[in-house]
Amino acid sequence: MPVLRRLPRWAWFGAFVLAVIAGLVNAVGYLSFRHESIGNMTGNASLLGIALGDANTNELWHWSLAILAFILGAMLSGLIVQQSTLRLGRRYGVALLLESALLFAAVPLLDAASDTGLYLASGAVGLQNGMVSAYSGMVIRTTHLTGFFTDLGIYIGHLLRGLPVDRLRLRVCVMVAAGFVLGSAAGALLFRVMQEHSLLVPAALTGICGLGYGLYRQYVPAAERVDD
Repeated sequence: MPVLRRLPRWAWFGAFVLAVIAGLVNAVGYLSFRHESIGNMTGNASLLGIALGDANTNELWHWSLAILAFILGAMLSGLIVQQSTLRLGRRYGVALLLESALLFAAVPLLDAASDTGLYLASGAVGLQNGMVSAYSGMVIRTTHLTGFFTDLGIYIGHLLRGLPVDRLRLRVCVMVAAGFVLGSAAGALLFRVMQEHSLLVPAALTGICGLGYGLYRQYVPAAERVDD
């Protein structure tokens, strides 16, 4: 299990905000016309297997495309960010703006009950998950919580046995889980008023984060930057 030694303030803030965004997107996916998870590829893979077992061609095609869209989004992240080192200067702003564009494009399609909107949203979440994994050295992922809850259980077990625990990572687990749950709650509240248009909120937030990151970089000394 990787050990976190320190995490810059901007990474703490960014991870929390992105977890909120992921919770929002996932909640809209569950509450929209198909009632499916946008970011839970484990569940979607199970549904793919069920469709295969039932010989349901339509569902088999749908879940294959949903998973493929997530993978393609993560692939785009790898192409854009390129590195796994947590340092300013990588193209996180570009990745966030692209995620924002995908979410904005998904809104009218979801409103029209088109599966294509779900695929675009899945690609956006895959891009975000790949980006966060990349800039945090494969430590922080903000679009699903299975790994965090697993780590949390392990750490609690270690604490009960009096074993040393990576308390920084424990704090990260709690922070990301809290952000995701808060985002999901906000998504449920927004969906009551805006329906599928609720996705405009995380789309706008990712765009703001992308632009804000670009502005933030202007205040970082040149010696601390890494070329894009």
